[in-house]
Amino acid sequence: MSRVLSGALMAGIGLGAVWLGGLPFHIFVALLSAVMVWELARMTGAGERALWPALGAGAAMLVAGEIPGGFALPLLIAPGLFRAEGMRGNRTQYAIFTVAIMIAGYGLMFLRDEFGFIWMAWLALLVVATDVGGYFAGRIIGGPKIWPKVSPKKTWSGTVAGWVLAGAVSIPFVTEKAGVGWELLGIAVALSMASQLGDVAESALKRRSGIKDSSALIPGHGGLLDRFDSMLGASIFLLLIEQIVDFPPPPIL
Repeated sequence: MSRVLSGALMAGIGLGAVWLGGLPFHIFVALLSAVMVWELARMTGAGERALWPALGAGAAMLVAGEIPGGFALPLLIAPGLFRAEGMRGNRTQYAIFTVAIMIAGYGLMFLRDEFGFIWMAWLALLVVATDVGGYFAGRIIGGPKIWPKVSPKKTWSGTVAGWVLAGAVSIPFVTEKAGVGWELLGIAVALSMASQLGDVAESALKRRSGIKDSSALIPGHGGLLDRFDSMLGASIFLLLIEQIVDFPPPPIL
């Protein structure tokens, strides 16, 4: 019951923030980024000192969302350069994951600001569909594991099912009014793959750190990194897609 309630609460808060957009959504993303960097710092042994890099990351994200992009870029990189005293493990991993969190968060703000609620909702739906398809197909069909040493529960059947469902939920978004053709299905599958890579990358980090969950903040779910790892991968890849193809189109709403 606690898992269902906490999941519903997270979904409600997230949907409300996305709908509002603007500064409320920027604050929401900054808070998420701060908490994820806090979890990351604790995973590397910072303990109580994890608060300081988290506050710095959250502040940097909030400022980055309110200034021109060229000036925002250094703020997205800077949090990865600073480590709290007492951190152990691979410094490169900490830096890469912190910068990934910052770039992904900025990407979400950019998507909502420039392309509207509909395409932000599409991205979230696509990521959820990938996770749901992977979970149920993996349990029902089973079969060979895709990467047993890193994520022993993930199967090829679940992976492919995630791609298929991500494409399926994107079909209603193929409309002449929005200026989007069937190429959207290829984009959806690519983003589904990217979301799965985000999930696998976080699993590898947790395995290296010897922990099951990034934290115990969310009853029944673990930490924010456990819930948003797939979105991080998809958001970063969407920023790349925007440089390659003419997508997303102008806002519908």
